[in-house]
Amino acid sequence: MTYVKTQLKREITIPAIITIHYFEYMKDFAFKGESHDFWEFLYVDKGNILVRAGDRELQMGAGDIVFHEPNEFHAFRAVGKSAINLVAVSFVTDSPGVDFFRKKAFILNEKERLILSALVSAAREALSTPINIPWIEQVGLREDAPYGAQQMILLNLELFLLTLRREREEKADDSKRFELTEETAHLKSSRLIQVVHYMQEHVQEQIDMNTLCDVFYMSRSTLQHLFHKEFGCGPMEYFSRMKIRRAREMMREENCNITEIAARLSYGSVQYFSRQFKKETGMSPMEYLSSVKGITQALR
Repeated sequence: MTYVKTQLKREITIPAIITIHYFEYMKDFAFKGESHDFWEFLYVDKGNILVRAGDRELQMGAGDIVFHEPNEFHAFRAVGKSAINLVAVSFVTDSPGVDFFRKKAFILNEKERLILSALVSAAREALSTPINIPWIEQVGLREDAPYGAQQMILLNLELFLLTLRREREEKADDSKRFELTEETAHLKSSRLIQVVHYMQEHVQEQIDMNTLCDVFYMSRSTLQHLFHKEFGCGPMEYFSRMKIRRAREMMREENCNITEIAARLSYGSVQYFSRQFKKETGMSPMEYLSSVKGITQALR
């Protein structure tokens, strides 16, 4: 037998990135704008923004993404009463396949959001520069990064772009806005969905395992199994993370001090709240608040 190799075509190739950022901004944040000679996309993870892209203005909410082609002026500002979380990725490519994204904006589906999440996770592993600092113009690379971490960034970015294009070309009407799925729509267990919804509704209260077991008629072992299978942690750890996420939102959206936030989220003391906050974020509440305020003011 004679075996013959087959060269496979690469439709989109990304040889280099410029920046990868995940920002948490105050609810009144505004970016005055810029243009540059490389591609960039902006994804809204939370909140609402008004984007200027060339001569267009787009109202964007959670789940939306917009592409900025090279040399297109772009700016944005937060709108509404919620703080905003954004992903911004800029990269270099001369692949004709990316021309598809000129003047384009979409709503991501669950599969696409998972790939984007993997891209951000890969960046956290590979990059030594913080991904939450917007004025970084050149990323640094970690010497102690896991094997293949840099390549994982490129692979996930290429996969993300390929998937976006394939999904839209296979369904021509996908370029229209479609209804966002709920936060828990991907969860396979209806019982787990109910528990997570219950936590969301009672995030400002104290909940323990016994309460959850009683409300949902579930054993501790069953509840633990469901959460570990889906989230990789127990229900109480998941609820603690949810409370800290809510605390971060309150810091950016409301005129509350740390003591008031701790009380409204039913923490027994400010000291305990601060310990839990630092455990989850790596910063004290005051350090976090100073960080997001400093970023907002520095870019004005």
